Amino acid sequence: MVKGIYTAASGMRAQQWRLDSTANNLANLNTDGYKREQAVFKANPEMLLRRTNDDGVYLNPFGSADAMPIIGKLGTGVEFNELYIDFSQGAFKETENDYDLALSGKGFFSVATPYGERYTRNGSFQRGKEGFLETKEGYPVLGLNGPIRVQENNFKIDKEGNVWINAEYADDPQTMISRVDNEWGEVVLLNTLRLVDFERPRYLQKQGSSLYRATDPNDPYVKVFSGPPIPLEIENRPEVYQGFNEAANVDPVVEMVQMIEVNRAYEANQKVIQNHDSLLGTLINQYARYNG
Repeated sequence: MVKGIYTAASGMRAQQWRLDSTANNLANLNTDGYKREQAVFKANPEMLLRRTNDDGVYLNPFGSADAMPIIGKLGTGVEFNELYIDFSQGAFKETENDYDLALSGKGFFSVATPYGERYTRNGSFQRGKEGFLETKEGYPVLGLNGPIRVQENNFKIDKEGNVWINAEYADDPQTMISRVDNEWGEVVLLNTLRLVDFERPRYLQKQGSSLYRATDPNDPYVKVFSGPPIPLEIENRPEVYQGFNEAANVDPVVEMVQMIEVNRAYEANQKVIQNHDSLLGTLINQYARYNG
């Protein structure tokens, strides 16, 4: 009977994890590049129950055998396994802002932070005070040649992630790769976005501000690792769309339905504990009455 209380309590704890992840998804419904979370659980080992008041031993021509009747299995609850990140593609929304970028396909932007290189799907960037392309928090966006410095209305980014600027603004256009643009005339290649992916992106750790951190075997607090960032070659890179943002891949209807399910499951486990507590109290009172 007491085991049932612990089993129901583990179910209530599981629903708390589900509620936290669902609430976080709804809170970030309008966060560009956000990827929804899903709490994943695993069952605790089951117990095999036998009726213990029978002898259960009988003789046969080969010796003795155990014939203690098996009642069945007893579940011992669930435990939290991981917080799974769903990296499915979010919808695109047009902003007509040259600093906004969206990725179509697998991959991440690379960002320089005081804590090391971090990764994001949130392409809602801006031009910083020193002219660098930055996140809203002021972290420079990295290219293959370092941080990307741009001027207002003087750059274009193609689907391969190449950053082109008007030849008039280039320091030395004669030594740079150039091409002819229908609108600006001659443009030169300034930089190329550094886009990366991971062997196991599901094990990236969220850092806040839409940033992810790679995990590796040298991290004492992580048991499963994403692996190091893998730079994406041109033929394997996701397409980059300038003037667009990737919306969060959160369906509010699905999240609200899941929240209702969580509340009902939590109440059901709560009633199980109340019933077990009532039965346990009755058992103790009856025992005390007949053996007092």
